[in-house]
Amino acid sequence: MKAPDFAYVRPASLDAALALLAEHGEDAAPLAGGQSLVTALNMRLASPRLLVDLNAIPDLAGVSEEGGQEGGFVRIGAMTRHRDVGTASVVRERLPLLAAAMPHIAHPAIRNRGTIGGSVALADPATEWPACCLAAGATIVARGCHGERRIAAEDFFLGLYATALEPGEIVTAVEFPVPGPDAVWGFEELSRRHGDYALVGLAATGRRAGGRLTDLRLAFFGVADRPVLARAAAAAVEAGDVAGAQAALAGEIDPPDDPATKAATRRHLARVLLGRVAGRLREDAAPIGTVRGGGLDGV
Repeated sequence: MKAPDFAYVRPASLDAALALLAEHGEDAAPLAGGQSLVTALNMRLASPRLLVDLNAIPDLAGVSEEGGQEGGFVRIGAMTRHRDVGTASVVRERLPLLAAAMPHIAHPAIRNRGTIGGSVALADPATEWPACCLAAGATIVARGCHGERRIAAEDFFLGLYATALEPGEIVTAVEFPVPGPDAVWGFEELSRRHGDYALVGLAATGRRAGGRLTDLRLAFFGVADRPVLARAAAAAVEAGDVAGAQAALAGEIDPPDDPATKAATRRHLARVLLGRVAGRLREDAAPIGTVRGGGLDGV
């Protein structure tokens, strides 16, 4: 099957792109990496009359640290490719959670072309970046014809492929607060084959001092219509009750039930991942600045 006919424009400025999106409304779609949009076009699941290509717009890509250690953040431009996010030195030093998650994203060809902004804006509930945004307390920067907005990740993901973006807005950057020296993190994902969508995944951040965990954020993905911050489970882990945390998940996640994977299976896998990640955070959590696990071969 081939994509329906559409017009194509490649503006050289953000203002020009936003003007086109505002002018054409629902008939226009922004094109970032295209790894999801092109598939949807070819399957006739999407049929915009105009594609607005964002790839020629300066300053929408790149990774930088701003604001210093105290209260600082890492700003990742929306058009930054998945691979460039995970391999950037500032990300590996300051945000190793993202570096650990990146190799799980699909396959090398997609990681080399897809963008963090496109992934966040699509809001697929089984993908890595939205959950990492939630776990890390990120801020989504959006721009439209009426100006710029900063939206907390907790307020951004509203449902299946649904976000807080208003008509005509696009994601321009994602800002991640720089964790302190006592920060810890964990990432686990289960899929049938490497590169498949996650059956269940977990991105976690927190702080550890004197053997105790605090400020724990457990962001599950693949278990509902959006990434889920499991607050009751996090509180139980902080109290040292991992079994209680696993039991608490029953009231916090709502996995889809489909012919390939039953909801009960996803709930079981979520408990397994929680046990693994909680154990590592409590006993031998990696400090910020250390990327643990499989390295970056083939990314």
